[in-house]
Formats: sequence, structure tokens, C-alpha cells
Amino acid sequence: MTIEVLKSKIHRVRVTEANLDYIGSITIDRQLMDAAGIIAGERVYIVDNNNGERFDTYVIEGEPGSGTICLNGAAARKVHRGDIVIIMSYAAMTPEEARTWKPKVVFPDTDTNRLIN
Repeated sequence: MTIEVLKSKIHRVRVTEANLDYIGSITIDRQLMDAAGIIAGERVYIVDNNNGERFDTYVIEGEPGSGTICLNGAAARKVHRGDIVIIMSYAAMTPEEARTWKPKVVFPDTDTNRLIN
């Protein structure tokens, strides 16, 4: 048996764009992806702190250091530019593995979406 456990989280980033005229997904600054251990195409769950929306989509790699957090396609209807969101990914593991697992949690600067040293 496996259970889903938090794998990584990008905590409190600001939405820089909401692009309805796109196929779908979320574009995330590559530096944030790397810091959190999230890869292109991975399923992520998003919580909007401003309006309470919760939804999932997949990741597209954004330009490193750009601070980009762009919701694309239908997901663009669930957020507004400037909203604060939390991006989470999960992994399936055995309960034994989960007991010792430590998720990667990234706390970027909320104004710029860039990593804080």
C-alpha cells in the first residue's frame, strides 16, 4: 500500500499572469521549480489565499529568475493577477517511507517571487 504525502511546496508566491488563451497549466520560474524539486509536466495542487480556490494542473517551466507564476487556460479563471498562491506536489510512498520523509518547502519573497538567500 502507498499513501500520498507532501513532496514539495512553494509557499506564498504572487500570481504574475493569468492567460486564458492557452491550452492549460501553470508556468513557474525554473529556479523555484528546482528549489522545490518540481519538474516540468508534474501535477501540482494550487491554493489561492485570496479567494479560497483549490485546483490542480501540470507545470510548464518558466524562465529562470523571472519570478513568473502564470496560470494558463481554464485555471486562469480561478485566480487574479496579484493573488497569493501556494503550489504543492505530492508523492506516493509506503507508510514506512512517509514516516521519515521531509518535504522540500520553499519560501520565496512574496513581492518578487524570487528565492531568499
